[in-house]
Amino acid sequence: MAYDEGLAERIREILHGRPDVEEKKMFGGLCFMVSDHMACGIIKDTLMARVGPVNYEKCLSMEYAGEMDFTGKAMKGMVYVSPEGLDSDSELASWINTCVDFVKSLPPKKPKLR
Repeated sequence: MAYDEGLAERIREILHGRPDVEEKKMFGGLCFMVSDHMACGIIKDTLMARVGPVNYEKCLSMEYAGEMDFTGKAMKGMVYVSPEGLDSDSELASWINTCVDFVKSLPPKKPKLR
């Protein structure tokens, strides 16, 4: 499953300059990790946004957002945002900032043993 490279580039521009960002290919798409936590990603041309449980209902009520049901069951705290909801850079930045704010509220990940 491919992902929208144009959308990926727009996300890279928003996250540019953050030393804690890493990209990983997963779920057949691309994920952006912030401080070792998955913040957002792209499946085909749709944004996967990790908004957290507190923001979940509010984000679901927004136009072009829907339940992330990747596994067949809604994943609370995660939403899909269709391309129509990402037309402007400010719309996309708002979603990305919500994701980053949520993952920054999480405890740091423990270092992986090598």
